[in-house]
Amino acid sequence: MIVRAYAKINLSLEVVGVRADGYHELRTTFQSIALRDTLTFRAAAGPLRIACDDPLCPAGEDNLVWRAAAQVWRAAGRSGPPRGAAVRIVKRIPMQAGLGGGSSDAAAALRGFASLWRVRLARDRLRRLARALGADVPFFLEGGTAVGRGRGDRVTPLPDAPPAWVVVVVPSFGVRTKDAFAWWDAGRAERLRPRPPAKRVDPFASNDLQPFVAARYPGIGMLVDSLRAAGASHAAMSGSGSGVFGLFDRRATAARAAGALGGRGRVFLTRTTSRREFFL
Repeated sequence: MIVRAYAKINLSLEVVGVRADGYHELRTTFQSIALRDTLTFRAAAGPLRIACDDPLCPAGEDNLVWRAAAQVWRAAGRSGPPRGAAVRIVKRIPMQAGLGGGSSDAAAALRGFASLWRVRLARDRLRRLARALGADVPFFLEGGTAVGRGRGDRVTPLPDAPPAWVVVVVPSFGVRTKDAFAWWDAGRAERLRPRPPAKRVDPFASNDLQPFVAARYPGIGMLVDSLRAAGASHAAMSGSGSGVFGLFDRRATAARAAGALGGRGRVFLTRTTSRREFFL
């Protein structure tokens, strides 16, 4: 059985504040894109085995796919570590890029293991399992365009945004999510000082984490500027970075931008996906 695990971009990301549990309160607009990993599931004797074509991808209990398997295994009332399956991951979504690759793989794994092991999970139960795996995982049970609140894990589907071509640029460095939020926290006192109102250049594609990540990695801001100069209607860092995206109305314009940025990191020319396409 083959399951596609699509990437996402954050069309907007607002950090509303810090919650009592230590997590950050967010409001974000997710959008799925056609860049994807592929997970192949098969029945196999013995303990669960995970193989991946990316040597940096963990193959044991640190992998979200393994943890998703354990969730489904327990939901089926079975004890001990998961058994009876082997999974191969073909990795195309870069890690530590704000594109949700690990979370998307986890959501695909919840669906894949439930089907392989014939475990019937009600929609609400599946969402609870997804939330336990990570804040972004619930979105990948929905796809298309959606708003995320809370930690980003309370997801409300929206009407699909107009289709667009997407250029994603991932620099040679990654950014850990906890570091990005720690930098936001460190700048909190400065942000609370009174200041004249400032007009955002691009409110639809704003990202509250971007200035703090770009202060440590100026190349991120330069990439956003380059995408806008190349004709992107919206450009921003995705999630906690380090990936940056630009939206384009025409494929030819997007392709020219991708070619011009070819020496600035890994560049992907892709497109947004509707909710219907997400599940094909």
